Amino acid sequence: TVRVCHLPPATSKWNKIEHRLFSFITINWRGKPLESRQVIIDLIASTTTRTGLKVYARLDEGSYPDKIKVTDAELADVRLDGDPFHPEWNYTITPRTIDDELH
Repeated sequence: TVRVCHLPPATSKWNKIEHRLFSFITINWRGKPLESRQVIIDLIASTTTRTGLKVYARLDEGSYPDKIKVTDAELADVRLDGDPFHPEWNYTITPRTIDDELH
């Protein structure tokens, strides 16, 4: 089961912790040549704050196809349950079961 919660329209996708961390990441890599993805990941991962907050980072080298079209029929088969609070923003996707397939 996957629970999805989108941010409302006109809301910044950056939350306060990301803003707070990004300034420290920027300070940490200031003046250093960003020569490779691994250098960038290592610099991000070595960032800490005065209060002890530590950044964890890793490179995701997965390959993910984009622009996949989902047909109306495929979407109708998805078990999508809207949340009582703004179901257009918040919903749960539940896997189909064998019983679903048999009926």
